[in-house]
Amino acid sequence: MAKFLELLLAAPEVQPLLSSEHFSVDGTLLRAWASHSSLERIDGLDDEPPPTSVGKGFGGNAPGKKRAKGDFRGLLLSNQTHRSCTDGEARLFKKAPGVGAYLSFLGHCVMENRNGLVVASEVTQATGRAERDSALRMTRSLRGAHQKTLGADKGYDTRDFVADLRISGITPHVAQNTSRSGGSAIDGRTARHQGYVQSINTRKRIEQVFGWMKQASGL
Repeated sequence: MAKFLELLLAAPEVQPLLSSEHFSVDGTLLRAWASHSSLERIDGLDDEPPPTSVGKGFGGNAPGKKRAKGDFRGLLLSNQTHRSCTDGEARLFKKAPGVGAYLSFLGHCVMENRNGLVVASEVTQATGRAERDSALRMTRSLRGAHQKTLGADKGYDTRDFVADLRISGITPHVAQNTSRSGGSAIDGRTARHQGYVQSINTRKRIEQVFGWMKQASGL
């Protein structure tokens, strides 16, 4: 698929459609083909048995009773203690508060802003830094020595990511997360430019990429 994308972007019919200066990035959660029932302790030990009911309350664990496979009642699951036996690279992850964590991967895309075409993509393990690390990797690989801009949502508004973009010669057009502790890493000098506003508005088109992949193409 990477080779196909490379050949497609190099096609003479496609080249005039691509911007070489202005880009957007985003990531999406990809559910792994592994369920919670495949989780096992990394250390090879058995999980503590589930609590037994005593009267109207709960007593201790039943002596000698083993927990059934896939029964995680009362357990705090984490990537540090449990791993899927069917997909060892999948990680428990969630992108929004108030929802359950699922065994997942993260998909990432860079879009050029002229016509909304994907110019780079990759899949990574699901970690808290994966989206920003992938954005840096993909954007640095884009051809051309001229100045580039990169639009992104509030999740990318961290001081280290913005600083890394600038060190790489890429202008960060990241949406400001003013509610974050310490404020936004994007200052007024960047946000006041018309180009920043255009990038923020155009960036939303990358959601169509993930929407099409998940709703139409069956990802």
